[in-house]
Amino acid sequence: MKNLHKYTIVLLTFMSIAIVSCTNDFEELNTNPNAPVSVQPSLLFRQVIYDYGEQMSYEGFVAGGLLSQHVTALDFNLFDRHALKSPQLGGDPWPIFYKNLRDNEIIINQSQNTPAFAVYEGPALIFKAYMTAALTDIFGDVPYSEAFKGLDGVVQPKYDLQEDIYLKPDGILDNLDKGIAAIENYGGSIRLEGDVLFNGDLDAWIRFANSLKIKALVRISGRENVSARLQALYNEQNYISSNAENAVFNFTDGEPNNFRLARLRAGDFNNFVMSETIEEILEDLEDDRINILYRPRANNANGDNFEGLINGIDASSTSVSLADYSLAGTVFRENTGMLDANYMTSWETNFLLAEAAQKGIITAPAKQLYDTGVTQAYEYWNTVLPANYLATIGAYGANGNDPIQQIITQKWIASIINGYEGWIEYRRTGFPVFKDVSASLNNGLIPVRMPYPAEEAALNSDNYNAAANATNDNSINVPVWWDE
Repeated sequence: MKNLHKYTIVLLTFMSIAIVSCTNDFEELNTNPNAPVSVQPSLLFRQVIYDYGEQMSYEGFVAGGLLSQHVTALDFNLFDRHALKSPQLGGDPWPIFYKNLRDNEIIINQSQNTPAFAVYEGPALIFKAYMTAALTDIFGDVPYSEAFKGLDGVVQPKYDLQEDIYLKPDGILDNLDKGIAAIENYGGSIRLEGDVLFNGDLDAWIRFANSLKIKALVRISGRENVSARLQALYNEQNYISSNAENAVFNFTDGEPNNFRLARLRAGDFNNFVMSETIEEILEDLEDDRINILYRPRANNANGDNFEGLINGIDASSTSVSLADYSLAGTVFRENTGMLDANYMTSWETNFLLAEAAQKGIITAPAKQLYDTGVTQAYEYWNTVLPANYLATIGAYGANGNDPIQQIITQKWIASIINGYEGWIEYRRTGFPVFKDVSASLNNGLIPVRMPYPAEEAALNSDNYNAAANATNDNSINVPVWWDE
């Protein structure tokens, strides 16, 4: 045994010397000169903005559109029946958020540690706040402050409270402020590259950030006193105020940059038809955008050009004919060059301000803001606004109309490619009035949050269990913090 022990010591000593000798040249010998060890922020920034917008536009139209009752699924429709743990043809946005938040964090770190990349700090902080708000509004409490700290040994991040994600340092509102400050303090001459939203216009990023602040403050206004901050933003008027300033990028008619719905095989595309909810709202409002957003049904023997289907049918026992219902408009399939991936727009900003004014949170002309929002939303969807629309059927507060319901409904219509947004605003305001789904798998309740994915239970079990316990076993019926 003594001899064996001595032999082991000698062998380990020799191996240590050999390893030291080999590793002296390890970096040189094992570095591929043709493969960069880090990605330029311009390339990564372009990828983050595009990938998030492209994927979430599809997610927002299909899964978000089912939740917001813009569309209905004919088959493969457990999600439409509110079995949200059964995503089909969409309904799993969690990895989209975390992949792009991870890559965006790399850009932030590069910008803060390499002076040549400092121009990226402000836009990356703003985009982090934008994605984070969408993530927490959909799921509630989520991993945030400890996320992306694997190099620091944190591989199972805790779930932060939504209230903290919005309000604490390095949260949504703080990052918007920091992003604006970073842009205003930037004195370099290096241009922002890879910016598919604003082509390097830093002033446009500040307007984008201010519109996002308006959105975040209105969203939490049931919980927080946001009046002074919103009033200051309105008074400064430095937010997205015209469609020319919108935070969007254009899809193309052909691959690879067309809208993903255009790449679905015909059977999958034909699975999504107009919801009865939006059919009735558009027809009651005599809204000509119906001709852009949907197609006339093939079977219009009764003279009805458009027909919607109630959400959440039991496909196993309900027989429907595709010809009897309206498919999504050609702008979502054949003519996607007319379609935008929508991050933030002037009409959404004006509707948010109109709501705040109507509720007395700010002092501003609510009717004027509403009228501007409707006009811009029609323009956005390439539809001529009838000359007397805002004086008759769309008139603000006329004929006993609830102004808040009008504002939210108009915003909901225009947000069809951002269906998650329509569903979030329904949860926050109760408008527009949704219909009960036909064959609910959620006891007839409209879900008020998305469930955490099953992978979290396996990969982050302790923290997942704590978050699941706080939501009644990961229930889709437990409201998020701002949802009263």
